Amino acid sequence: MRKPDVMLNGISMDGLGWLREGINFPAPQSQSNTIVVPGRNSPIRYTEALGRVSYQPRTFDITLSCLKYREDFNRMADEIINRFAGRLVNVSLSEKPALYCVGTLEITPGYDPLTHKGQLAISSTDGDAYRYHTTETVVIQNGNGTAVLTNDFMPAVPTVTVPDETTLKWQVGTDRFIKTVSAGTWTFPELELSQGENEIEVTTGGMVTFRYREGRL
Repeated sequence: MRKPDVMLNGISMDGLGWLREGINFPAPQSQSNTIVVPGRNSPIRYTEALGRVSYQPRTFDITLSCLKYREDFNRMADEIINRFAGRLVNVSLSEKPALYCVGTLEITPGYDPLTHKGQLAISSTDGDAYRYHTTETVVIQNGNGTAVLTNDFMPAVPTVTVPDETTLKWQVGTDRFIKTVSAGTWTFPELELSQGENEIEVTTGGMVTFRYREGRL
């Protein structure tokens, strides 16, 4: 059975001699804003004011430990603190290596001289609500046709790279969009991918590349 591990910016803490002793990654809470209006039996809820739920920053806690003499613990702790404390860091777990969280880390060391056990308490209170896919999604449409962009739960806006003049057509709800662009890399805020399959009609003489990063809670 694989030992539980945590990676900070892709660096294995197990590989540096740390044991992942505890972890708490709760789901982020929604931004639930309400207004109570006299005479109404139900409050006005703004949770989905923008057409979808918005979420508060993600909080998480990780506890690392090791059995070392104090000098060795201090050296190991200093290495982690100097590299990651107060910095925005990508955090991933060995159980879900295809996803990572982003948050500013605060690190508190502690040492028990009786047991020679050292600990690092790592926490974040400003993490992004979504966990991101480690691998960017790339969809290539060669010539005219319909590109199908499959997306996870988080809305995503792809970058579109075209080799020559290209026309893109797509629909969001009841709204239809048409964009004709010259060669280059483009981003269209209107081209927001929802969960599931998103179809984009492409008219081009070359190869069109869509790139985006998926995410989920």
